[in-house]
Amino acid sequence: MKFSEMPYARPDEAKVIERMKELIESLKSAPDYASAKKVFLDEQEFEKHTMTASTLAEIRHTINTKDAFYDEEVKFWNDFGPRLEELFQEWTLALLKSQFRPEFEAEYGKIVFLNAEIALKTFSPEIIPELQKENDLTQEYEKLLASAEIPFEGKTYTISQLSPFKNDADDARRLAAWKAEGKWYKDHGKELDEIYDKLVHLRDEMGKKLGYGGYTPLGYYRMGRNCYTKEDVEKFRAAVVKYLVPVADGIYREQAKRLGKTYPMSFADNALLFRSGNAKPAGDADAIVAAAKRFYDELSPETSEFFHTMLDGELMDLLSTEGKAGGGYCTSIYDYDVPFIFANFNGTRDDVETVTHEAGHAFADWTNRHRIPISTIWPSMEGCEVHSMSMEFFAWPWAKLFFGEDTRKFLYSHLAGALTFIPYGTAVDHFQHLVFENPDWTPAERHAAWKKLLELYMPWQRLDGEIPFYSEGEGWQRQHHIYSSPFYYIDYCLAQTVALEFWAMIQKDRANAWKYYMAYTLQGGSRTFTELLENAGLESPFDEKCLFDVCAEAKKFLENYDLTGIE
Repeated sequence: MKFSEMPYARPDEAKVIERMKELIESLKSAPDYASAKKVFLDEQEFEKHTMTASTLAEIRHTINTKDAFYDEEVKFWNDFGPRLEELFQEWTLALLKSQFRPEFEAEYGKIVFLNAEIALKTFSPEIIPELQKENDLTQEYEKLLASAEIPFEGKTYTISQLSPFKNDADDARRLAAWKAEGKWYKDHGKELDEIYDKLVHLRDEMGKKLGYGGYTPLGYYRMGRNCYTKEDVEKFRAAVVKYLVPVADGIYREQAKRLGKTYPMSFADNALLFRSGNAKPAGDADAIVAAAKRFYDELSPETSEFFHTMLDGELMDLLSTEGKAGGGYCTSIYDYDVPFIFANFNGTRDDVETVTHEAGHAFADWTNRHRIPISTIWPSMEGCEVHSMSMEFFAWPWAKLFFGEDTRKFLYSHLAGALTFIPYGTAVDHFQHLVFENPDWTPAERHAAWKKLLELYMPWQRLDGEIPFYSEGEGWQRQHHIYSSPFYYIDYCLAQTVALEFWAMIQKDRANAWKYYMAYTLQGGSRTFTELLENAGLESPFDEKCLFDVCAEAKKFLENYDLTGIE
């Protein structure tokens, strides 16, 4: 079935609540494991159906935030979702207390119960009002960004549509684009600060109501962290500063030489890797999708079947349009056993990376679509990001299809970007820890903290006031995850480290690297993140040696990369 043909109907609240209560009582009273298992499978189907309705509403709302019908539907789910969560928690508790737990664990694995125990720590009926308000504030942030109309060179652009100009090879035009974007954020700074301030206090209050003294422990539980701690993340951040920041700093110093600029450079100049311009796709959106089809057809039989499913079902919405929410994502439409990819193509290399990155998520989802329970289709977030970030590197042998004569530029930029991203992502994580340790900070104090972190993690950024929004420490407001998914962002950094492991493998033997990738992906969410890595024969990013090794390999590659003839 094509995405446009998938029917949506708002569920009857009373019937959903009644059905969930029936399932909970049936599980509690089941006389034997066979009966309990039947109830369990019935609940899975009911949960899939309910989540499908919610997901369809969310996708169609993000495709057009101006659609009044789906705007109202998302508001419904923002209100009903937390109350529904209360019932799912009751179900989870009944499952944990079931006399047939040993049989369930034997058939479906212990991860189900480990994650269920963590999930119980994230909710109480007492915080339903806060959860509802959190949903509303996140939606308010998304709608504010989606409403952006930025004047530039006599026309008006959305934030996504302005992105190509921020990479323009002409210094004056590029700087003007950065200033135009920065001005829009500056003009809406008070709104952005107010939304975030409310979110921080709401989340802090939720943590206190649940007995954690603040939000950070609750945030880790909400992220499903089941195999590492805040202290492990702190050690990873320290390793980033020790091993990766110097490598990234060297990349930007070389970039400054190529551009004829003084180091450190401005935000606008750091965005330009080559004087002749950054790598751009060789064709339009249709050409990118055609190249992706060939890539997935030739990569493996599994990826070929998967991508044809995506094309036939029209399960990708890729173009940037008026009223469309920003960013990109992949999600599951459970009733139909398919993923969906949402993106905002803007004519930059990000378009290609989206087709590989989000499709990496989608391929993993599709590969594990029949897993029971559905909670084991996806691993935890950092585990999911390994699928996507690594798939980007598997596309390297097909880079010429996407980039044509800019292929050499792309390969250099892609690896350099993977390395320079991790310090930024780590700064985002560090910032959030500081914010929730100090929930009563004023907006000015938050901006000052971000500016200080830039000096630690990103010393290549010149903070001279040329673009006030960035140089005054407000650039974090562009990062959607800080508002919508606190503590998510370190997951990208951990996953990028593992993806760099795959990159190193691919340089030696792509076919062998793919075997490791499939060994990792086929596990779905049946294990914790560190167990998934161990089972697939991969190193953990929490091992300092892992980051040291990938930094050394990538640094050597970039230093010896042939840029002859590229200005």
